Amino acid sequence: MSVSLNAAYSQFSKSDLPLAVGIAMLSKAKESAEAQGAQMVQMLQQSVQPHLGGKLDIRA
Repeated sequence: MSVSLNAAYSQFSKSDLPLAVGIAMLSKAKESAEAQGAQMVQMLQQSVQPHLGGKLDIRA
């Protein structure tokens, strides 16, 4: 098993591995932010009450 780990590690130079890990982490963070944004839009759409705010009653 150590041979396969060494082979996998040898595919990346010391500078490429942290870059690949960073890109993967950013990709996951982007997916999470997109999902949260979609949930926010859905929540805002459900909270709209079209019958409110159509009239303004003022008394002096």
